[in-house]
Amino acid sequence: MNRAELKEKAIKLRKKGKTYSEIQKDLKIVIPRSTLSCWCRDIELSQKYQDRIQRMILKNVHKARFIALTVNKIKRKKYLKSITDRNKHLATSLKNKNTAKVALAMLYLGEGSKKQRGSLIFGNSDPFIINLFLHLLRYCYNIDESKFRCTVQCRADQDTNRLENFWCRITKIPLVQFYKTRIDPRTIGKPSKKQNYKGVCRIDYFSAELFIEIKLVAEIIHRGP
Repeated sequence: MNRAELKEKAIKLRKKGKTYSEIQKDLKIVIPRSTLSCWCRDIELSQKYQDRIQRMILKNVHKARFIALTVNKIKRKKYLKSITDRNKHLATSLKNKNTAKVALAMLYLGEGSKKQRGSLIFGNSDPFIINLFLHLLRYCYNIDESKFRCTVQCRADQDTNRLENFWCRITKIPLVQFYKTRIDPRTIGKPSKKQNYKGVCRIDYFSAELFIEIKLVAEIIHRGP
């Protein structure tokens, strides 16, 4: 097929409302889009064909977007796996109590209260962070479970009983050691936007000695040998 014949067939297909990609597929030949655009520039398509081409373009855009999202998810999965692989040897580090104490001191330094000298006070809305704090605390020290108190702080439209039961499961602290849930008065009449928000869990552990030790551990690490 010579160039003139190719041009003629391309024009006929375009008049039928074919996209440039479809024209290439029908002719079974790769023709530069700039060439097709030049050949077909004087063609006036009916509204029907214009609408069809627009739908095809949008369909291809959505398809390309879906492919891009899929590719990005695969790339991110590989990226996260590479980070996990080079750090997974750290999983056993916290079995060493000295290392665990360092982790506990750093965690408390970032999220715990440093003002109340008679007890440890640690609060967070992330169940993982709360669980990690309690795991390290119970692992590093001989804890008296009866000295724990727990307070849930939440929004006005949340179910306080459900929240208390949730944090009871996370903390392994009995409900009888929970103080009355505190509702933020600023949220009255304002619906919660985050459906998975479980409020803030505050942990109190009554031990001035433990507070002093954890605080000093952080200071010792900061000063260095």
